[in-house]
Amino acid sequence: MPPPSPLLRYWLCLLWFVLAVGSAAKGAWAAAPALTLAPLAQGQSLTPFLEVLEDPSATLSLAGVKAESGRFSPLSGQGSDVNFGYSASAYWLRATVQAGSGTVPGNEWLVEVGYASLDRVTLYVDGPDGVTEQSAGDRQPFSARAFPHRHFVFPLILPPGESRTLYVRIQSEGSLTAPVTLWAPRAFQVHNQEIYAALALYYGMLLALGLYNLLLYFSLRERIYLVYVAFVAAMAVGQLSLNGLGNQFLWPGLPAWGNVALPSGFAATGFFGALFTRQFLMTRGRYPRIDRLLLALTLGFAAAALAPLYLAYRPAAVFTSLVGVAFSAVAVAVAIYCLRRGDQGARWFLLAWSLLLVGVGALGLRNLGWLPTNVFTSNAMQIGSALEMLLFSFALADRIHVARQERAAAQAEALQTKHDMVEALLRSERELENRVAERTRDLADANTRLQESERLLQQMAHQDPLTGVANRLLLDARLGQAVSLARRNGKRFAVLLIDLDRFKPINDQFGHGVGDELLSAVARRLVSLVRNSDTVARLGGDEFVLLLDDVRYREDVESIARGVVSSLSAPFEIQGIKLQIGASVGVAIYPDHGTDAQTLLQQADRAMYAAKNAGRNAYSTAPE
Repeated sequence: MPPPSPLLRYWLCLLWFVLAVGSAAKGAWAAAPALTLAPLAQGQSLTPFLEVLEDPSATLSLAGVKAESGRFSPLSGQGSDVNFGYSASAYWLRATVQAGSGTVPGNEWLVEVGYASLDRVTLYVDGPDGVTEQSAGDRQPFSARAFPHRHFVFPLILPPGESRTLYVRIQSEGSLTAPVTLWAPRAFQVHNQEIYAALALYYGMLLALGLYNLLLYFSLRERIYLVYVAFVAAMAVGQLSLNGLGNQFLWPGLPAWGNVALPSGFAATGFFGALFTRQFLMTRGRYPRIDRLLLALTLGFAAAALAPLYLAYRPAAVFTSLVGVAFSAVAVAVAIYCLRRGDQGARWFLLAWSLLLVGVGALGLRNLGWLPTNVFTSNAMQIGSALEMLLFSFALADRIHVARQERAAAQAEALQTKHDMVEALLRSERELENRVAERTRDLADANTRLQESERLLQQMAHQDPLTGVANRLLLDARLGQAVSLARRNGKRFAVLLIDLDRFKPINDQFGHGVGDELLSAVARRLVSLVRNSDTVARLGGDEFVLLLDDVRYREDVESIARGVVSSLSAPFEIQGIKLQIGASVGVAIYPDHGTDAQTLLQQADRAMYAAKNAGRNAYSTAPE
C-alpha cells in the first residue's frame, strides 16, 4: 500500500490533536454531590456539583421544576464548563451549596456564569427565607445587571453552616454554554485583574497590528494591507462580543447589536479573511478553480454577516460556525497546494492558518455541541487568532522583502545589460583601432564601418531596445516638431497615452521573458494601426504613446483610440501561451487640450487614469 500523501498526514495529525484535547476534558458519569465550602475557600467551579433538567417547551417555572425534581440528572463529560450546543430548549441547572465555618468575611459570595452571549440567565436561590430571583442577559442593557462585569455575576449571601439550593435557568438562541463558578469577592477581584491584563495585551496587539498595516497601506497603496486591517478590526468585534467587553464598554446601551455582534463579527472576520487569502496567494490569476471556491466561501461569509437581518439568531449562528469550519479547512488545503506548486510565501500563510484552524475548528465544534467546553475550546479562538495575525504580519513583511529583491534583481539586470552594451562598443572600437594601425590600406573600409557604427548608435539612442519603436528622447523631439508645425500651419495633432491592463500579473506569473515578448507584440500591433507619418513610442514599463500627425476631426482620433482598445483586447500567443490583456487609453488633441508638449502629455495621462477608474479596457478624452 502506498504511503499517505502529505496533505492526508497533515489532516490526520490535526484531527488527532483537536480530538485529543477535547477528549482529555471528558469525565465519567457520576452523581452530583453537594458542595461544602472549605474554610478560606476562594473560587470553586460548580460544574461537578450540578444537575441538569431540560425544558423543551421553555415554559416551566421554578415551582414546576421543583415538582419534576426527579427528572434532574447529573452532568457528565462537560469539562470545566457546561455546553448544550445550539438548542431551542431552556435548561435548568441545580446545585446545593453549604458554607463551612470561617469561609469569607461578610458571608458574601458571587455566582459567575462565564459566557457573555447568553440571551437570558436567571438565578434562583432557595433558602430558609424563601426564594430570591436575579436575571441578566445580553438582550438587556448593561446597566440592568446587578453586578457590573463582562460576564453575568450575581451576589449570594451564604452564612456559615447554612446551605442554599441554586437554580440557574439559561436560554439562548446562540450556543448554550454556561460555565458556573462560585467566587469569594477578593478572589474574584484577583482573577479579574489577571484576565483583564491578558485581554488588554491581546487587544493592544490587535490595535498595534492594525495601525501598523494601515500605515503600510497609506505608504504602499496596496489593497491587501487595507484588507488585513479590516480583518483585524472584524476579529476584534467578534472577540469583544465573545468575551463580553463589547457589552460592558463599547455598546452597553445597544442590546440589539450586542446580541448579534458575535456571529456577525466573526462572519465579517471570515469575509475579510477570505479576501486576504485570495489576494495573498493570488489565486485569481494563478488558480482560477480554487479562486472560485474561495469566492463562494467569501459570499457565504457575507451572507452569514447579514443573516441576522433576515434569519433568526440560531440558524444564522449555526451557519456562521459551519462556514467558519469549512473555510478554515479550505484555506489550509489551498496553502498546502500553493506551497507544493513552489509558492514560498504560502509557508507563512500555512503556518498562520494551521494555528487559527485549531481555534476556529474547536470553537465551531464546541458551539455545535460536538466538543466539550474546557479551557482550550473556550479560548482557542483568541490564542489561535493572536498567533495567526502575528504570522500574517510577518508574511506581509516577507512580501515586501521579496518585492524589494525582485526590484533589485531587475535593476541589476538592467545595469548589466547597459554594461554589456558598453563593453561591446569598447571592443568594437579597439578592434577598429587595431585594424587601422595594422592595415593602412584598409582605411577607407574602416572609415565606412565607423560611420555605420555611428549610425547604429544614433539609431539606438532614439529607439526602444526592447520593442524597436521610438523611445522617450525621440518622442520629445517629434512632439516639439509637431507643436512648431501646428502653430505655423494652423493644423491639429493628437496624443494617445496607452497603459496596458493586467500586464503585471502576467509578467509576475510567466516571467520577464514572456513579458518582454508580449511588449514587443503590443508594439507591432500599434505600428500596424497608424500611418507611416505617425509615431509609436514606448515611455517605459507597459506605457506607450501614439503621436497622430495632421488630424482634422476628433471623431477620427476617437476611432483610432477605439481601434487600439479593440486590438489590444484580442488574445496574444506568446511561447505557446494565450494571454489576455487590455488597454486604458487617454486622448489629448492640440490645441483643444494644450498648446505645448508637456501639457498635452499631462492631459492624456489624466484621461488615461479616468479610463482606468471607469472600468479599464476603454479610452477617455481629456476635458476641454
